[in-house]
Amino acid sequence: MEETEDGTTRTTKETETVIGKRLDGSLAMLVLASIAIVVISALVQVSFGAYSTTLSQAWHAVFNPKVVTNPDVLGALLLGTEVPSNVTLSNTTTVIWSLRLPRVFVGIFVGANLAVSGAIFQAVTRNELASPYILGVSQGAGLAVLLTLVVFSGLTVFLPIFAAVGGIAAFIVVYIIAWKGGTSPVRLVLAGVIVGTICSSLQRGLFFFAQDIGVVQTALSWTTGSLTGTGWEQVRIILLPTLVILPLAMLASRQLNVLLLGERTARSLGMSVERIRFALSTLAILAASSAISVAGIVGFVGLIVPHVVRNIVGSDYRKLLVGSLFAGPALVVSADVGARLALNPIQIPVGIVTGLIGGPYFLYLMRKRQKVGEL
Repeated sequence: MEETEDGTTRTTKETETVIGKRLDGSLAMLVLASIAIVVISALVQVSFGAYSTTLSQAWHAVFNPKVVTNPDVLGALLLGTEVPSNVTLSNTTTVIWSLRLPRVFVGIFVGANLAVSGAIFQAVTRNELASPYILGVSQGAGLAVLLTLVVFSGLTVFLPIFAAVGGIAAFIVVYIIAWKGGTSPVRLVLAGVIVGTICSSLQRGLFFFAQDIGVVQTALSWTTGSLTGTGWEQVRIILLPTLVILPLAMLASRQLNVLLLGERTARSLGMSVERIRFALSTLAILAASSAISVAGIVGFVGLIVPHVVRNIVGSDYRKLLVGSLFAGPALVVSADVGARLALNPIQIPVGIVTGLIGGPYFLYLMRKRQKVGEL
């Protein structure tokens, strides 16, 4: 029994129902706020550039009926084919739909993949410091992408596959280093830092083999994380993995909740812990790698988004994953607007902005909590 403010009492079950409703309301507010941030940021993103438009013109171009209600036009944009000759689009609509909106879509997919990936890693390792960046997965995937760009430039069509292989290889090495009759949050983080540092050093070493200045500039944008120059090609690259990986992640929320209880409890409930852990880790690596394959290493998104969402909706992964799915795009898209407009006309990589946000937040976590690490 529990006494309320008005002197009445209610059962524990009633209390849990009230808390559940409150969390559901918090999740709804988080989702709505995230959508609002994405919409506002997208409107700002498509309104400014070398070809200037007003907010009103940009809004009308985004929702131009000739595009949004015409499957042939949408299909031509997505597939990179010619727009049907019987459809005439204004210059504003062409610029926004061909150049600016794809950047927003890529930011949405990148943010969703990185945030969900970080949330999964934190449950799998039971470590609140875990993320694709901290565990070396981002650097491993980035190294594979950079190697492809610099040494095997003719194989760039396979970037998502190489990124996934690089991320998986890096995570396996992290686990091998951290394993000592089991793993611990501290050893996993330290192993991730070691592997990430080695991969970053190898990335810098690859620059000496690049003879084309254009390749060097492209490689630099990968290592810092950038959405500059992204278009429908990058949307096509990340779209299919996202549509497969993220629904699977949502379905795995129950297994993630069980893993948070600890290995002994999970086994007592009939779970094959190592098999489930490997499967979920692979899912998280693929999500992070798909994001890295189109945007490079965008740091800290997978770390700070799950933390912020957890503080709002709690640790239940049925809600945490949904919140991360929406909050991730809100962070990346809004950060990309800042990266593009802060020093206009110079565009800085979005990874620098997320790093400037994530670094202080990481320090805040360490200062706020006496014990940081295991969930």
